[in-house]
Amino acid sequence: MLAKIKEFLGLGSKPVAKKEVKKEATPEKPNKEESQQEVEKVAEKPKIGYIHLSGCTGEIMSLSENYDILAEILTNMVEVVYGQTLADVWWDDENPMPEMDLALVEGSVCLQDEHSLKEIYEVRKKAGLVCAFGSCAKNGCFTRFARGGQQAQPKHESFVPVSDLVKVDLTLPGCPASPEIIAKSVVALINGDMDYLQPMMDLASCASNCGCDLQTNVVNKALCTGCGTCAMACPTRALTINEGRPECNKNRCVKCGSCSVHCPRTWFPEDRIKQDLGL
Repeated sequence: MLAKIKEFLGLGSKPVAKKEVKKEATPEKPNKEESQQEVEKVAEKPKIGYIHLSGCTGEIMSLSENYDILAEILTNMVEVVYGQTLADVWWDDENPMPEMDLALVEGSVCLQDEHSLKEIYEVRKKAGLVCAFGSCAKNGCFTRFARGGQQAQPKHESFVPVSDLVKVDLTLPGCPASPEIIAKSVVALINGDMDYLQPMMDLASCASNCGCDLQTNVVNKALCTGCGTCAMACPTRALTINEGRPECNKNRCVKCGSCSVHCPRTWFPEDRIKQDLGL
């Protein structure tokens, strides 16, 4: 792991142990290809875990099905050490959860699901960074309206955001989160670029979840410029622009928070934008 990541996670800098190679009685020149493979074996990659709780699996689709963007990252740049789909590693009392540099947690937590409760607490112990992966993990999103797994005769259940139970370090917003933001955030972690990740860390404590919040925090304060970004970001088309200002259809809103996240008036990482644009 790069020094910046270890410093941020408080892991310290540990040199990568070199593998001992036994010398043969007859000296031979090392094969170039074998030497390269040996370097790759000892190279340390960030350890990533994927945890799926109560959600629609939209984030895992963004993560795994967009091969043109994420194939290189998932296969060569990181090591997926935990997950029921990406790694086929299950955690229970007999199989301890591995250490992770980053845990991507998708879905909210069902308080009636004992295994989910135990798993999220264990994730917090094992992961250097816990990421609320998508809107359900961030603020509950549509699971706030869900009932007991959508059975024929469902019972009421309680779903809460991950941050209601454990400390969340950063969030990747969206319903679902886009492949681009996933890829860029993981690359930033690999490069130790915590400046890039800072907005995602700030969003971890964001409580603006719906179009009503956008009305209260932006439009009512005369901050709206009528750019229409909120309406374009809305996955359910709950927001429309009327006479230059957003209007929210509450029957369509699932409280994913995408509108507030994408609104340029809610947060503005000026220094990072200037750096990316070379200003």
